[in-house]
Amino acid sequence: MTPSSDPLRVRVGRAVVDAAWTVLSHGWRKLPHAKPERHGVSCDYDIPYMASGNPKHLLDVYKPAQGSGPWPVVMYIHGGGFRILSKDSHWGMGLAYAKRGYVVFLVNYRLAPKHRYPAAVQDVAAALNWIVEHAHEYGGDASRLVLAGESAGANLATSLAIMTSYRRDEPFAKSVFDANIRPRAVIAKCGLHQVSDPLRFSRRRRLPVFLQDRIVEVSKSYLPREPVAEGGLDLADPVVFLERGIRPDRPLPPFFSSVGTADPVLDDTRRLHAALEKLGTRSEARYYRGDIHAFQAMHFLPNAKKYWKEMHGFLNEVLERS
Repeated sequence: MTPSSDPLRVRVGRAVVDAAWTVLSHGWRKLPHAKPERHGVSCDYDIPYMASGNPKHLLDVYKPAQGSGPWPVVMYIHGGGFRILSKDSHWGMGLAYAKRGYVVFLVNYRLAPKHRYPAAVQDVAAALNWIVEHAHEYGGDASRLVLAGESAGANLATSLAIMTSYRRDEPFAKSVFDANIRPRAVIAKCGLHQVSDPLRFSRRRRLPVFLQDRIVEVSKSYLPREPVAEGGLDLADPVVFLERGIRPDRPLPPFFSSVGTADPVLDDTRRLHAALEKLGTRSEARYYRGDIHAFQAMHFLPNAKKYWKEMHGFLNEVLERS
């Protein structure tokens, strides 16, 4: 079934959600508080990380306006169900890290359904290689690298961590592993860590039809239409790969995962935490009572404030910052 042939209920729900997220994220950017200079942050926009001419192969750099570094580096990967949003909608994440002394590379990647898996994974792999090579030009210290993202972005950040730690056959994954990139941490917010089997959440507890539709359309839009060979979805379903318990060729970085208890994809954070602990990887998972998907972006919420404090405490420790 193509998106145009989806039931009216699904198409209306998709349109409402897509429009709401897009309008809100871009509308907030027009507020005075969103100006980078008010936070002591400077920005460089629309830098190509590959010479394709595709606007989805651009990134923005947010960094402290004062000083020359070197600062630790955050690669931030936006969410949006692999279908919507961009680096421009996630400007708030650039500010949130940069004003605390990080150089933030906020990346675009190709979106589904026009570009299905593994296009997004290929793009973030290319962006990571570029960031590690060029971080010093922006005052960044790539030896103190953090991979971060929310929802679909958390999935992609986790898949990148796998690429840095496991020797794989995909050319894009091989390029990351061969570059000997060693992230110091992964920040995975409200991750959808298995794109296949979208009905698994409703088998555990009854979900509203509206929410179940949104999860199903992620899978329908992102995954290839044709059958995939065994192991071919490892980097679309990173938690499934990690649950196999295969020992990494290099240690996986420490993870800090977070999710609201009212988030329909809550169980994927639980599964990720359990899989990492079984592998002997440091994993800290935080569950914020009563909060919804991507609540961390709403900085005024009490649990969002708590999240940012706890997450930065974790980063200060693993990066050995005072």
